[in-house]
Amino acid sequence: MKNPQREHLYKILVIGELGTGKTSIIKRYVHQFFSHHYRATRFGNMTRVYYKEAVGAFIVFDVTRSQTFEAVRKWKADLDSKVQLPEGSSIPCVLLANKCDMSKEGIVNNPASMDEFCKDNNFAGWFLTSAKENVNIEDAAKFLISQVGAV
Repeated sequence: MKNPQREHLYKILVIGELGTGKTSIIKRYVHQFFSHHYRATRFGNMTRVYYKEAVGAFIVFDVTRSQTFEAVRKWKADLDSKVQLPEGSSIPCVLLANKCDMSKEGIVNNPASMDEFCKDNNFAGWFLTSAKENVNIEDAAKFLISQVGAV
């Protein structure tokens, strides 16, 4: 008799600056849908309640706006201060360089520098993504889930 496959439910956070494509990434992954009609989603300061029981996270920045990359460290520090694994280490976090279908600015044009940034800032890895063109959304999710499962 074949063993039934077990289903796992994980809470994954998607955080980052306003207008980086977080909602579009979620809609693309969950519903295979992208909308050209943008409406800002504002949550203000995220509380510990939002972060509670998360086992993984994506931090998203917009490759066309370098100031959103400059805010990545702030988001990572906020994440690390609000949620940890039971033994106290950081939850797995993947950096998403979103809107890669558009013209890129800054460090994202140098993959070796991005790799070094991720290593220095305790990211499990990074992906160029496009919610609009469905680039690397599934691959990034699979990678993060593999990191969550390895913990």
